[in-house]
Amino acid sequence: MVSVNFGRSRQNDVYTAGVHGRTPTVPADFAELERRARAKMSRRAWAYIAGGAGEGRTMTANRRALDSWAIVPRVLRDVSERSLQTELFGQTLSAPVLFAPVGAGALAYPDADVHIGRAAAELGVPYIFSNQGCAPMEGVADAMEAVKPGAPRWFQLYWSTDDRLVDSLIRRAETMGAAALTVTLDTTMLGWRPQDLNLGSLPFARAEGIDQYTSDPSFWEIVAERMRDAASTGETAKQEVSLGAIKTLLSIVRNMPELSGILSTGRKGRSTGLKGRSSGLKERVTKGPAAVQTFLDIYSRPSLDWDDIASLREKTTLPIVLKGILHPDDARTAVELGIDGIIVSNHGGRQIDGEISSTDALVDVVDAVGEEDVKILIDSGFYTGSDVFKALALGADAVCIGRPHMYGLALNGADGARDAVANILAELDLTLGLSGHTSVADLDRSALKHLP
Repeated sequence: MVSVNFGRSRQNDVYTAGVHGRTPTVPADFAELERRARAKMSRRAWAYIAGGAGEGRTMTANRRALDSWAIVPRVLRDVSERSLQTELFGQTLSAPVLFAPVGAGALAYPDADVHIGRAAAELGVPYIFSNQGCAPMEGVADAMEAVKPGAPRWFQLYWSTDDRLVDSLIRRAETMGAAALTVTLDTTMLGWRPQDLNLGSLPFARAEGIDQYTSDPSFWEIVAERMRDAASTGETAKQEVSLGAIKTLLSIVRNMPELSGILSTGRKGRSTGLKGRSSGLKERVTKGPAAVQTFLDIYSRPSLDWDDIASLREKTTLPIVLKGILHPDDARTAVELGIDGIIVSNHGGRQIDGEISSTDALVDVVDAVGEEDVKILIDSGFYTGSDVFKALALGADAVCIGRPHMYGLALNGADGARDAVANILAELDLTLGLSGHTSVADLDRSALKHLP
């Protein structure tokens, strides 16, 4: 749990361990964290998690925009007692930071989502469960509850082309204790991602990152319908037989334990409607690829519009947060619809090459709706405590951290994910005090200077 004066406490822990010759498993700086994580990850994992859209211009812009704001410290103020505590949607949080949703996390570490959930619970900050996660949301919620009852968690929703699945995912999110529903708007189709394309690697095609779907009864109903329709029309496509295809099929079966009947007979968090203890080899070979193809066809809807967002109020009582807002006019429309929160985001630079940075967009969004009754969060390119400080001073209520916690996860599982974010929080606390402030709630643009 993040305590008062957390930065000094974390420094002391690290330096005390150093007296005994022990150094941190998770580096204290982002550059070294990234370097070690890359050495640990497979090529496919690195491409998916670290890669960006096109030539990476948006990722560069994210960093350049942050560097264009300088912190201007004030001195001779009593900063001996500092607090990072904040409030979001009725929950008091130990710090204004969330673990962002990252799909296909098991590329970096087995059972990634469970480990990330534990890390977030230990720090007392929310984890936004990924809709493209590698563990059912119920199991992740249970893991967080085991660490700290009531540990805060949100759920990210990708709006499927089939509303039955949308409704089912929302119901499950409510049941597992989500404190907010985050609708991702900027990934109605995948961006052009050369790192993945150069490897011919799409994790979801191997059933990596589709566990929210394969643990959902509505999804399997849709799969069954599509299989019946294909059989009745004779449209079942012939599959090319190759070594690569066989390896992919094995990956699909391995990543869908439902197909062996194991999880349908007692493991919590999975309900597929499959009958019997073993579905048989033929069923696995046919249902696995059918489920993957169904996911690829329906996971997100390019026709999503503001009318759909307005209809969410009929589907849930949870606070609704829209992720992927960059234009101030879209922020105004969201407020007019009564949306509870906005995440200013360019998806970590993974969707459009040459896009506006999240930091530049944040300034515009805050100017447009900052006085309204809406929470404003941000992600994309925030790697350090001073980065978080700048975002808060520019008007964000909280910051979502993505790649750093994934890199920590790759190095040391739950402990690594926790330590990567703990380092960010420690630096935030120290930056707060060293710049002459005692509470994140008091930060505003007077703490910064925009550089030419």
